[in-house]
Amino acid sequence: MSIRHGLLALLERGQMYGYQLRAAFEESTGSTWPLNIGQVYTTLSRLERDGLVRPLPESEAGQRPYEITDAGRADLALWFATPVSRTDRPRDELAIKLALALTTPGVDVRSVVQAQRSATMRALQELTRLKYGSDRPEDLPWRLVLDSMVFQAEAEVRWLDHCETSLVRHRPGAPGPPVPRPGDADASDAARWADEEARR
Repeated sequence: MSIRHGLLALLERGQMYGYQLRAAFEESTGSTWPLNIGQVYTTLSRLERDGLVRPLPESEAGQRPYEITDAGRADLALWFATPVSRTDRPRDELAIKLALALTTPGVDVRSVVQAQRSATMRALQELTRLKYGSDRPEDLPWRLVLDSMVFQAEAEVRWLDHCETSLVRHRPGAPGPPVPRPGDADASDAARWADEEARR
């Protein structure tokens, strides 16, 4: 999810200023996506520039709230209606890391796989603990976020198991079939076959 559309979705609830938006964003995602206040105000500036939000007069405390515009609502509605493409997601660093490890001299690829599996299993245990830490109805949004992270971690563990199985089968530099030499039975057979083919 882009921060841009996250803030638009929050402003659709009502007017908010920067710190309120950050708190609401982290509450909605169960603090699984930490957001610093600088990111919030930088994104708000871009949204204002694009006509998707507008600033309101400052409060007595010096806080300036923002509200979503009609153009912002249209952009948000389009975002919700558009499926997320896999090409829009960041590249899988782990897959790239293992691919490079296979072709980099001196790297113990199995150790890389095992270290990653251990780390992923620890993360999976922590996510599962958080998931069952609360069952309040208002916690449903961030529980769904945690569910997604749990499923991704489980899939990563299965993929790592597949990688390790593939590594067992992989024998880089394994010798191929022997090349026939003059005098070998196979070589003689091959020569006779070639001679017969030439006469046809």
